[in-house]
Amino acid sequence: MKLYNTLTREKQEFQPMGEEATIYACGPTVYNFIHIGNARPLCVFDVLRRYMAYRGMPVRFVQNFTDVDDKIINKANSEGVSSTEIAERYIAEYWTDADGLNIQRATVHPKATENIDEIIDIVKTLIDKGYAYQSGSDVYFRTLKDEHYGKLSHQPIEDLESGARIDVSDVKEDALDFALWKGAKPGEPAWESPWGMGRPGWHIECSAMARRYLGKTIDIHCGGEDLVFPHHENEIAQSECANGAPFARFWVHNGFINVDKRKMSKSLGNFFTVREVAEKFGYEPIRYLMVSSHYRSPINYSLEIMEQCVAALDRLYTCRDNLNFALKNAVDGSADAGLLDRLGQYRSRFCAAMDDDLNTADAMGVVFEMVRDANTTLVGVDGVTKQSVQAALDALEELTGVLGLLYERGQESDDDLTAHVEELIEKRAKARKEKNWAEADRIRDQLKEEGIVLEDTPQGVKWSKKTV
Repeated sequence: MKLYNTLTREKQEFQPMGEEATIYACGPTVYNFIHIGNARPLCVFDVLRRYMAYRGMPVRFVQNFTDVDDKIINKANSEGVSSTEIAERYIAEYWTDADGLNIQRATVHPKATENIDEIIDIVKTLIDKGYAYQSGSDVYFRTLKDEHYGKLSHQPIEDLESGARIDVSDVKEDALDFALWKGAKPGEPAWESPWGMGRPGWHIECSAMARRYLGKTIDIHCGGEDLVFPHHENEIAQSECANGAPFARFWVHNGFINVDKRKMSKSLGNFFTVREVAEKFGYEPIRYLMVSSHYRSPINYSLEIMEQCVAALDRLYTCRDNLNFALKNAVDGSADAGLLDRLGQYRSRFCAAMDDDLNTADAMGVVFEMVRDANTTLVGVDGVTKQSVQAALDALEELTGVLGLLYERGQESDDDLTAHVEELIEKRAKARKEKNWAEADRIRDQLKEEGIVLEDTPQGVKWSKKTV
């Protein structure tokens, strides 16, 4: 498997250092609902993890919660509650959205506030090595001392300095120096430290959690491309200077999301939370949008595109439902050799696409080719065998499962609904046999009002639940 490494600016063959791949993903700062931009790295790196597991590669996956931050503090102060209350509220909301998007739970979901001792230890080490200094009750990283600073964003330190925001205060030695520890201010949470009461800076939190749960050197660090500088650049600097070892072998970043071809921002009024979009379309079309394009390419969100995602999912669900219906009416016998060969080729091409820098766009194209094949050769065709249909069903569920799709709707419906619908279908069949067309039409209309669509086929009556 090859992945594009932001650090080297090229695709590189990936093999884990040890028996399992170690991956750290930057998680949300929990002060509000996650927005659709947050959903992209969640879905993309969930697919990366699923695919590695599918290919037999164990994964230790860590995704943090930033639960102490200026935004959390400001929100808490505006509501007159504690920062802990705000953080816990939006962690709970995060789980609602993450579960809706079918995101697998990480191996560990650490919180910054649970790792204060680890953070303090790294800061002390940086001071001892001369890479950090105390200024008042704050501690800053001495950026100019790190000769490799800028290697992730591929910019000379002079260019980064010229573009840095210059503080009006003289508390820092250099404009690029960043806070490792912030002295306590009124109305803020604080912890004891060698430098007085205070709290950690944003960047140091991830370095501490990555080291504690994955070690000094990890296989993959991932996140959105907006984090390359300064967050990930600063993580590298403080981690490598403190630990004396490479921080991450691979840096994998996903592209931006635009809304109606414009950058998403609150000021433009085109800022949407996952919850808002899910209320209109459901969660699965959001996931489909995130994984249907190559992860490094920018993608556009619009109502029209979301409707296309709904339609594409409907095609996948319709194929699955058709195959389930065909399975009930198929005959016993061995699976068709030609079909098995084609299914093997679809699997191989799917894996080839995923091995090429997680190309989910091409992988999805293979899935739809397989769907067309199944619809043509197995659905509504007399004489197909159960073994052939089951083989196609297994392949469909296998490959869509790697992408984390086909999870929002049941195989057909729950047992009670199935029994209810099939009872009415039998009554309708009896009415038709007795030429009681009025009763047959009445039953069809009743089912239609209940959102059930009937289709008369040579193999019998097929039913499906109409989607919104």
